[in-house]
Amino acid sequence: MTKTVETQIEKSQNLIKGLRKHLSEGGGGTTLQELSAMEQTVTELMAASDECDRLRAELAPKVQYLNKVLDKVRDEYVVRKLIVRNNYPKERWADYGLQDKR
Repeated sequence: MTKTVETQIEKSQNLIKGLRKHLSEGGGGTTLQELSAMEQTVTELMAASDECDRLRAELAPKVQYLNKVLDKVRDEYVVRKLIVRNNYPKERWADYGLQDKR
C-alpha cells in the first residue's frame, strides 16, 4: 500500500469514527447511511490497493527479465552493427538495415 493511500485510509477512518461518535449531535449534517457508504468506499480502496500491491509483486520479476533480455539484444545489435560498419562501405549499410551514418 502506498503511503498516500495508507494516509487517506487512516484519515477517512478517523473521520468516520469521529462522525459516528457525535452522530447524535447532528454529525455535521451527515447521516448514518452516508457514513456506511463512506466506510464501504474505504473498504473498496483497501481492496484495490491490496490488488495493486499483489500485481506489482507479480510484475517486478517480469520487468527485470524483460530488461535483461533487452540488454542482451542491445549488446548483440551493437556487435553485429560494428561488423557491418567495419566490413562494408557506408553506402551499403542500408542494405543491412542500418540507417544511421557517421
